[in-house]
Amino acid sequence: MRASHLALAGTAITAMLTLSACGGASAESGSQSDEIKVVGYSVLEQANTSVIKDFQATTAGKDVKFTTSYGASGDQSRAVEAGQDADEVHFSLEPDVTRLVDAGLVAPDWKDNDTAGICTQSVVVLVVRPGNPLGIKTWADLVKPGVGIVTPNPASSGSAKWNLLAAYGHVLATGGTEKEAEAYIGRFFDNTVALPDSGRDATTAFESGNGDVLLSYENEAILARQSGADFDYVVPEQTLLIENPCAVTEDASDAAQEFLDYQKSAEGQKAYAATGYRPLVDTGDVEVEGANDPADPFPTPATLQTIDGDFGGWGEANTEFFDENDGILTKLQAAAGQ
Repeated sequence: MRASHLALAGTAITAMLTLSACGGASAESGSQSDEIKVVGYSVLEQANTSVIKDFQATTAGKDVKFTTSYGASGDQSRAVEAGQDADEVHFSLEPDVTRLVDAGLVAPDWKDNDTAGICTQSVVVLVVRPGNPLGIKTWADLVKPGVGIVTPNPASSGSAKWNLLAAYGHVLATGGTEKEAEAYIGRFFDNTVALPDSGRDATTAFESGNGDVLLSYENEAILARQSGADFDYVVPEQTLLIENPCAVTEDASDAAQEFLDYQKSAEGQKAYAATGYRPLVDTGDVEVEGANDPADPFPTPATLQTIDGDFGGWGEANTEFFDENDGILTKLQAAAGQ
């Protein structure tokens, strides 16, 4: 595990964010015509708004304009592969960047940096109704009779894959076998009442009254509460570290690289932390509105699994669990009629 972990560590929406001048600053890099096209996964949208504004207040970001597009991570990646313009991509999971490497749109060495290509991180949590009326605290509680689960669809959503691996992995983390983990996922899908296209759509579905528990990113739960959502969330004792990759495309401007560098900086990470993401680097004390404990917003789970340490990395896990024909979880989902 990297030291930063210890620090804790379908239509895309398009918007134009224009520059607001920063008094006294000079444009030492970039030009007045600089524009950065960011293509990201759905949950990122609101958090990125403040990060972009903060970047535009820096010398590097002065006179830089942004065009942004957000949607389900897999759909966004396929759109860029098909020709959608992008200077920076910021997706839910690594295979969505790997697709663009294979297409010649992102450099093969995109992970060769201090964060191994990661821009944001979070953990999988259980979102419940106000006051937690069903007393949901553990993964076992999700598969009890009568509990309705909402989670995104792994066919389109990166967050869905994180959720399902966390659910599967908790069995192994507590001493269970792979067969027992598969049996658990079968019961999990039997209780699933909604599989929306994206993480954000899943949150909307839950807020609209669907289900009893929502699997979500911790940051999505915190941000929704900041925005007035009336629900609680539980960080289970066993969960999975979510690592969201970002990369500039081969034809991106210097300004795009400067923005990416800012996102990973202490200043950028503090801005992300304010909306519920767990910082990649030490940002000092940060109080996070909407967290269970705003003064201590990111509690360390008893067991924190990682994609590399527990599932062999996304190159292996994506095929083993989510291959469209032979993936373990794909077949279990189909068997459940989902």
